[in-house]
Amino acid sequence: MPFAGPSAPSEAATDVALARRHSLADLLRRSARRHPGRLAVSDGRTGRTFAELDEDASRLAGALIARGVRPGDRVAVLSRNSVEYVQTIFGVARAGAVLVPINFMLGADEVGYVLAHSSAVALIAQEALLPVARDAAKASDRLRIRVAYGDADGWEPFDALLAHEDAEAPVVLIGADDPAQVLYTSGTESRPKGAVLSHAALIAQYSSCVIDGGMDRNDVELHAMPLFHCAQQHCFLVPDIQLGAVSHILPGPDPAAVLEAIERHRVTKFFAPPTVWISLLRHPDFDRRDLSSLRKGYYGAAIMPVEVLREIGERLPGVRLWNFYGQTEMAPVAVMLQPEDQIRKAGSAGQAALNVETRVVDADGDDVPPGEIGEIVHRSPHAVLGYLDDPEKTAEAFRGGWFHSGDLGVMDDEGYLTVVDRIKDMIKTGGENVASREVEEAVYEHPAVAEVAVVGVRHPSWIEAVVAIVVTKPGTAVTEEELRAHTRSRLAAFKVPKAVAFVDALPKNPSGKILKRELRDLHSGLADRIPGAGR
Repeated sequence: MPFAGPSAPSEAATDVALARRHSLADLLRRSARRHPGRLAVSDGRTGRTFAELDEDASRLAGALIARGVRPGDRVAVLSRNSVEYVQTIFGVARAGAVLVPINFMLGADEVGYVLAHSSAVALIAQEALLPVARDAAKASDRLRIRVAYGDADGWEPFDALLAHEDAEAPVVLIGADDPAQVLYTSGTESRPKGAVLSHAALIAQYSSCVIDGGMDRNDVELHAMPLFHCAQQHCFLVPDIQLGAVSHILPGPDPAAVLEAIERHRVTKFFAPPTVWISLLRHPDFDRRDLSSLRKGYYGAAIMPVEVLREIGERLPGVRLWNFYGQTEMAPVAVMLQPEDQIRKAGSAGQAALNVETRVVDADGDDVPPGEIGEIVHRSPHAVLGYLDDPEKTAEAFRGGWFHSGDLGVMDDEGYLTVVDRIKDMIKTGGENVASREVEEAVYEHPAVAEVAVVGVRHPSWIEAVVAIVVTKPGTAVTEEELRAHTRSRLAAFKVPKAVAFVDALPKNPSGKILKRELRDLHSGLADRIPGAGR
């Protein structure tokens, strides 16, 4: 296939660049050469060896190029976990295009924003999500390719792309710092930001995960958390592909399905946020399933309660645990807590990962003394190239030559980091990130609402639960269920407040800023009204 790069360098320069190419697409090809007949990925419906997955990626890349996708073009995917999702990750990378994974729990307006903001030229959607995809596609005038996993009237079937006649990998120049993916991350803003991750950033992060996370080619991993998440895709799935490990995929973290799959596939490695680990421990099948194959456990998105750590140690004595802390902008890992430190340093995020430097600084960018609170900053090749089409936010995030996380933390005298608060008022609930301001804006749209503050309160199952504290306008009335229904019509389900409290006034400081920490303390009792995790 002819060269499909964005320019026409000299023949010698092209040959050198191709010989040195180190991209997501190359990781798969190398594993296919080492382990051609080994199972790479399975989702219960179908499985692909490394050689088959490698050929799938080449056919898909060729098909995308034949349909007009060029290097640097953005290709969005809206789907739950599947083998097709994995094929898409590597096919898009091999075409030199940029993948835009979209949260499948978002509504059509939210998906439409991502499509329009990313200027995606193609959308690949799961058949079950086509109603959302069709409505969302109306928001973008650049979207010209529509593909469905499954049958869909008017959308090209994904199988047609996989049947592309040319099984050879297209010749595409991919630079180390060329964008590989744009991942949308919620912050304090009402709209998410597009974090642009390069091939080099992701691969540097894989090295940190593999070495500090104790991963190897003999792992058999179960992937139950969504692949649109940076954590599941880039801390676990793609490193497994790079290593030649075996990946089994579930559509979601249903506890019974997870426990059954660990037993059936003799799974050795599993990642989930604390909410899912808790749901496994509480499920009646936990003691009925043979979980003896499990050797490595990983958690993130929130600190694991120490009592749960101890329970896992007692009921799964053969499992070593790691805590991964970071954020999408770090691809995502920045700091890790090792197995030997889980109890000794309970509550800590750990120490900076292999390819990361981490500090805790004051407003001037100077280190704060051990034990004092400051902002967590990082310097690392993991870091994003910047925010898509937003130079101001990029400059603000990277001021002083360090990436500013927006999280507050404390470093102890051994260099272990503890995250104590979030500057951005991010709520992490059930493994999902929720921006309080986005929820507040949706609540404010109700005509009876005068003021609202949305906070996260500690919850034994959700870790944090989204709650709204509301002041109503004089002479109006609204019920808790009416407000929840109102927000449910505007936001993804996981963003809807799980409880609403009505108050006469919100606590504020002299400058008028709402005191959210005080609200969390005052309304911590709302957690007692909220049931356990489950969607």
